[in-house]
Parts: sequence; structure tokens; C-alpha cells
Amino acid sequence: MKQFFFRFLCLTMISCVLGASSAALGANTRPLEIYFIDVEGGQATLFVTPENKSLLIDTGWPADSTGSSKSAERIAAAARQAGLKKIDYVLITHYHTDHVGGVPALLARIPVGTFIDHGPNRESDDAITQQGFEAYQKALASGPHDHIVAWPGDKLYLSGIGSTVISGDGNLIAKPLLTAGEQNADCANAPSIPADQTENARSLGVLFTFGKLRILDLGDLTSDKELQLVCPINKLGKIDIYIVSHHGWSQSNSAPFVHAIAPRVAIMDNGAKKGGTPSAWDTIHKSSGLEDLWQLHYADEGGSQHNVAESFIANPPGPDAGNWLRLTAFPDGSFDVFNSRTQKEKHYPPAAR
Repeated sequence: MKQFFFRFLCLTMISCVLGASSAALGANTRPLEIYFIDVEGGQATLFVTPENKSLLIDTGWPADSTGSSKSAERIAAAARQAGLKKIDYVLITHYHTDHVGGVPALLARIPVGTFIDHGPNRESDDAITQQGFEAYQKALASGPHDHIVAWPGDKLYLSGIGSTVISGDGNLIAKPLLTAGEQNADCANAPSIPADQTENARSLGVLFTFGKLRILDLGDLTSDKELQLVCPINKLGKIDIYIVSHHGWSQSNSAPFVHAIAPRVAIMDNGAKKGGTPSAWDTIHKSSGLEDLWQLHYADEGGSQHNVAESFIANPPGPDAGNWLRLTAFPDGSFDVFNSRTQKEKHYPPAAR
């Protein structure tokens, strides 16, 4: 009972401290900004709300033996670019080292208020994953950080941004969201996929809403869980912006799932040699209704046939320069994507659907 009350209190505090009513959102003309930070095949996605509150999803890789950390340095640089002096919330999708590894080095560079995760590590038989989890636990205990374990169905509000937890610790939302619930015809031919036994299937995934926009980030959630979300009923509905799961690897991004959510724009946080599997790339690139796919890196595995045009890639072939992408979203459903390498921006009007 005490644990339930504490969790309820924490969730209520997020809603109260960072929350805003729909009326306040309508009165606020400032956009939502999302930075897709190059951590070379890990994930680090920084949300900055209209009221300058912040949520970072994952922290990239750990520091090297000298204490140097490209991941933490690039996240801190993006935070400065956004005008932040602290990161209010850090959400850890799961405990693989390319997602949780950067926590200690990040804390050495910028303060963090609250950490959100899915609970205990479920891949304790893997030494590297367990080591990353233990380092994260040590970092949690190192300062006055709040800690929340989020469950599917939980709702958090960050300054007019709605967010519904979709997956966590291997569990999924039980019922379709309000805008979903259609039968998925693609499920009839969906392959049987064995249950993933790694932390990937435990990923803490979230659907964000901002005005008319719907933004989906499921971490590294695997295809077995994806199918449960969209078969036989599509519990998620259509998505405007899909933060491509698992860096664009084929263990995720199944065709019945991608076709069901039918994203307008997909953004892939791949590395040069990590992610961007040709089969997954094809599924996303050929998805009905997709307007554009953006990549943090040119994917070496894909070659010329499985990479987008260079103007949609932050880091083309060659030495990694740490270029980033930024999405600026508006409540009317329009948004812009800016490439820091080219210094050019593409505008997307509100969806007609």
C-alpha cells in the first residue's frame, strides 16, 4: 500500500509541477522542440517543452577509461543549445549500455532532477548489461534524485505535452487508445515471432501528444511485443512522428506494426555501423503515407540502395562529426525538421487525415 501511494504521489507531482491544461496549451504559442542527438548508434532524444521544461530519453554510451564521454558531452551541448541549465527528467527505456551507459558521465556535466525507468534489470545474466544497471543504481544514489517506476497506462504531463506509457518491463497497454481500435488486416500474414528474452522487450515506451501531433518512442521494443500492440486490433492508431525503434534494426519494425501506425515522418537514431538494417529500412521507407525518413547517420550496411538522400542524413559517410537533427512542433499539427549539418529545415503542414 505504501509503494502504491508513493508511486501515485510521484505521478501526481509530475502532473502538478510540469502540467498544463489544454486551455493553457491553446494560449501558448511557443513550440515543442525535440533534439535527436548523435551518440553513434545509441539513443539520446531531448524534449524541451513550451515552458522550457525538459525530458531526455536515454543517455547513450558510457565514458571511456579516461573519463571522456562523447555521449554525455553531446547531450550537454544540446542542452546548452536549448538554453537549459538542468534536465528535469531522464527516462531510461532499458538497461543496455547504449541507452543507460551515459548516466554517470551526464551527471558530471549537468544536473538531473528525476529518473524514470521500468524497474529492475531483467537481463542480469549478461555481464555488460548488469554492470550498466549497477552503475545506474549507484548514480541514482549519488545525489538528491527522484526516481519513478512507470507502468503501461500511466499518464504524465509536461507543460501541455501529454504522454501515455505504452510498454514497460515486458507489459503493454491492455486496451486501445481513444483514437485507435481498428482491425489490422496485416495480422493475417504476420509471422510467429519467439518472445525476446533480453532487456529490449522490457523497453519503456511512450506515446507523446502535443496539440494535434502524436509522437511515438518505444525504445528498442522488439517485434514480438510490437505485434501484440497492433494485432488483431491496432491499439495505437496512426502516428505523425515515429522515433524508429531499435535504431532501425530488423529485430524490431515489423511490417504489420509499421503499416498499422503509418507514420508521416520517421527519424532513425542509427550509427554508421549500428542499425539501419536493409529489411527494416525497406519496411519503414515503403510504409503507406510516409513523407520522409530522416537518419542520424548514413548506414554502412545499407549501401546506396538503403539510405535516404544526403540532405536527410545528419552524418554522411566519413568521420563522425556529431551532427544532430531537431524537430520543432506546433499545436496545429505542423512541424519542421532541421539538419544541423546542412543548416536547412523542411516544413511539414498539418496532416490532412
